[in-house]
Amino acid sequence: MTSIAGGLVMAIGSRPGVDKSVLPPELQLPEEYLSGSPFSTYLVPGLLLAVVVGGLHGLAFVLHLRRGAFASLAAAAAGYSILVWIFVQMALIPFSALQAAYFGAGLAEVGLLLLLLGVTARVPEGT
Repeated sequence: MTSIAGGLVMAIGSRPGVDKSVLPPELQLPEEYLSGSPFSTYLVPGLLLAVVVGGLHGLAFVLHLRRGAFASLAAAAAGYSILVWIFVQMALIPFSALQAAYFGAGLAEVGLLLLLLGVTARVPEGT
């Protein structure tokens, strides 16, 4: 949910003529963060965050509730999407504790999925 909300704030806030002063200061992203990136506004990163990261998490959630055949695949894609998003973000903009929190959440997502799938099967003693 935060990916969708944050992405929409980024995308809508990047439109010309939008009064950014109505947003709380912590939601106003500095334009300097875009230097060194391939983007000139927050429109594309905001849409990527909302649609790809948020959309994959939403899809994984719905598939899990419906016990869909692709629920595990969607959960893996969602978990890795947030890891990639935060990794790229940390390479381009200054570090924040929120990045570490979301990276940790992504690691927990992927780790729990691996446990649920039985990837970490017990190794028999003596091997």
